Amino acid sequence: MHPTQLITPSKTLQIDALAKQLKAEGKPVINLTAGEPDFQTPRPIVEKAFEALEKGLTKYTDSDGIPELRMAISEYLKNKKEVEFAPDEIVTSNGGKQALFNAFAAILDEGDEVLLFAPYWVSYPAQIHLVRGKPVVIRLRYENGFMPTKEEILQHLSLKTKAIVVNSPNNPSGVIYSRETLEMIAQISNERNIYVVTDEVYDELVYVGKHHSLYGLVRPELLIYVNAFSKSHAMTGWRVGYTATKNKEVKKRISKIQSHLTSNINTIAQYAAIEACKTDNSYMIAEFKRRRDFVVERAKQLGLEFAEPKGAFYLFFKVDGDDEEFCRKLLEEKMVATVPGSAFDMPGFVRISFATSLENLDEAFRRLEAFLKS
Repeated sequence: MHPTQLITPSKTLQIDALAKQLKAEGKPVINLTAGEPDFQTPRPIVEKAFEALEKGLTKYTDSDGIPELRMAISEYLKNKKEVEFAPDEIVTSNGGKQALFNAFAAILDEGDEVLLFAPYWVSYPAQIHLVRGKPVVIRLRYENGFMPTKEEILQHLSLKTKAIVVNSPNNPSGVIYSRETLEMIAQISNERNIYVVTDEVYDELVYVGKHHSLYGLVRPELLIYVNAFSKSHAMTGWRVGYTATKNKEVKKRISKIQSHLTSNINTIAQYAAIEACKTDNSYMIAEFKRRRDFVVERAKQLGLEFAEPKGAFYLFFKVDGDDEEFCRKLLEEKMVATVPGSAFDMPGFVRISFATSLENLDEAFRRLEAFLKS
């Protein structure tokens, strides 16, 4: 069987496309499916892209990324996140999505198992299947705040377990894993020589408490760190992500994969990303927090049950009955587009994104309230 037969198209992209089609037809759709900031890319970043174009910086580069960018990322990680990787331990990629694919391709042999915590981002299992690995899903309990327990992980380990994927802050739930949970995962990884792929693309979008990185907890040779500028700097379309690891063999493999899949990422975007490392994004985070607080308050008023979104920009709430049917009817009857929890392997929930204006969110909740009462 070809691995593409094991994967399905992204439900989030399908619903987003339908919502955009309805809007193009003149329907008053409020699209709450988007997994991207609604802000414009900060002007200093855009200006650096223009500058690169004017200087003729449009040729091929080192497939790992230009040295200046990898140095900038290294300094940015150290100064802002207390995460330390040397420039030669970093490989840039076409967004966090390719960074993750590169990581899986570099460590998995056919039949190797990867633990995923549901609800999870939709592309993890697809990417694992594509490199002929096997996703092993641990469906986390809402009652436990969507936090994995040691017992749940140990029950799903086997001799074929090669890696654990951790995504905190989490898409779709907005949950931030506690330090104790991360230490427990790291202990299992360290004791059993299991890789940890840590997807920290939402690490700057934190509204309650603190984000803790797995850097410094997992043994360096077992950690593959993934991040990107997409969410933190409103650069989703620029496609600048990266992997970082101190495991020299894994890094060498990732470099080979990057060089043969796409070669370097867009040259102009690389120069722009250097500026992103220097650009203040605090105003975006402050606005997201305003929206988050509004959404949480309105959800409570409607009596919704949900995981508290401490990070990212999503609310993940419970629904009665079929979640896909709920989303379909909400779109058809009230023109509000949302994503069913089944897209994230968590039926019975719905994800909404608050990466849109307060005006849109206010109207969306008015329509949702009317829908729930009908």
